[in-house]
Amino acid sequence: MTRSPGAATGGRVVLRGSFALPLARRDAFRLFTARGEELWVPGWTPRFFVDDADDLEVGTVWQTRDDDGRPTTWVVLDCEPGRAARYARVAEAWTAGTVTVELVDTAQGCVVEVAYDLTAMTTDAAADLARFADGYDAFLDEWRTTILDHLASGGAMPGPV
Repeated sequence: MTRSPGAATGGRVVLRGSFALPLARRDAFRLFTARGEELWVPGWTPRFFVDDADDLEVGTVWQTRDDDGRPTTWVVLDCEPGRAARYARVAEAWTAGTVTVELVDTAQGCVVEVAYDLTAMTTDAAADLARFADGYDAFLDEWRTTILDHLASGGAMPGPV
């Protein structure tokens, strides 16, 4: 994990980290979309506001609930299918910012680079964000482990991009 200078001050964190997967980036990419995360993230249930919304289309909006049950609204800001996506993420009255996922091919599969840039809206949220920053490496390790467990169990893969 890397933190930008001053990342944990003033209720804002800017975090970057990465992990490897034994999948080509084009195959792995869909795992990091709203519908793809349903396959491997426990409790991830995106609710779309437009029937048949394309979860890769810039401007698409959906909502999930965070671990504390807060509504979290997501918006696709940028998307280069098979390579990168950037999302706005607003947890109601708690935090707001962006999440960026970029995938790079390697000889063994791909590296998934994940960046969170979040700002706290309350003092309690700032403390929670500091804890998130302290555990960011473990958070990404958990993503990797959960995805690998999903693949090892014969879990479904989303369709190609």
